[in-house]
Amino acid sequence: MFLSIKNVPKVSWSSDKPLNIKPKISSMFFLCLGLILFGLGEGLLIVSYTGASPWSVLAQGISLHINFSIGTITLFISFAVLLLWIPLNQKPGIGTILNALIIALMIDLCIKFVPTPETYEVQLLLAVIAVLTVGFGGGIYLVANLGAGPRDGLMVGLQKKTNLPIAAVRATLEITVVSAGWYLGGTVGLGTLLFAFGIGPAVALGLFLTEKIIK
Repeated sequence: MFLSIKNVPKVSWSSDKPLNIKPKISSMFFLCLGLILFGLGEGLLIVSYTGASPWSVLAQGISLHINFSIGTITLFISFAVLLLWIPLNQKPGIGTILNALIIALMIDLCIKFVPTPETYEVQLLLAVIAVLTVGFGGGIYLVANLGAGPRDGLMVGLQKKTNLPIAAVRATLEITVVSAGWYLGGTVGLGTLLFAFGIGPAVALGLFLTEKIIK
């Protein structure tokens, strides 16, 4: 079913093209809604205190070997991933910019206002909710078709080149990244593994539900 999805679906509020100077109001609304949910999920994962996301683990691992902060390395990684868009024929859009701004804002708000659960069982439950929230938010904003963030654009580009299901492409990408980060010395928690193995199916589910429910 949703695990076999290979393409980002188009619905009535999808933009005709990512680089759209005058997008529809509905496209902008769902782009922002998706990014808000995406950022909320990322924030909940941090608040769950069960482990960082795979890309943060990679940045942490690299920081142990060179004299740069994790934030700076994360920025460098984003630029490097954007360069990989070129051979994949991926195009940026307003969503590529808003991706960084809205997600960063939501993460900060989440960290400020959402307390870490006291028991580890509830922390793990929060981590599962976080992964599902990221997946659903990712599905909505990708369907808006106004430009993806660096990692999501890489996922879409690789899917087009390989013709594999989106769930498989994203899971492979995240597992590869977290493996590299762990090899370099980054800290891996159970939440990290939940994200690495679960985000692919979660994004595929998000795309499926978006197409079926929010037409």
